[in-house]
Amino acid sequence: MVFYAHHGVLKEEHTVGGKYEVDAELFFDFTDAAQNDDITKTVDYGAVYKKIEEALTLRKYFLIEAVACAIARELLHDFAILEQVAIRVRKRNPPVNGICDYAEADYTATRH
Repeated sequence: MVFYAHHGVLKEEHTVGGKYEVDAELFFDFTDAAQNDDITKTVDYGAVYKKIEEALTLRKYFLIEAVACAIARELLHDFAILEQVAIRVRKRNPPVNGICDYAEADYTATRH
């Protein structure tokens, strides 16, 4: 998923914004959904996308680590079927005083 958002330590990053990419791995047992071709027994990926979009675009964070953690926790909270989520947030062209394609934060959370 790709979004334009306003996160970062520098004030300018909150004003100008930048390109962020998110990978979400969702772990759950979808055997019943697959065997019965029943969408009600799986995750609504459109709803997951909307949750991730809201986390990226409606709030501002200093750290991409905080973004990844917030997304993981919200997905586990909102989708009871999920057993584990792995979230990767990439910030394109971070301000590091040099050439850098992206900075990335990975966060994995498991339902307890």
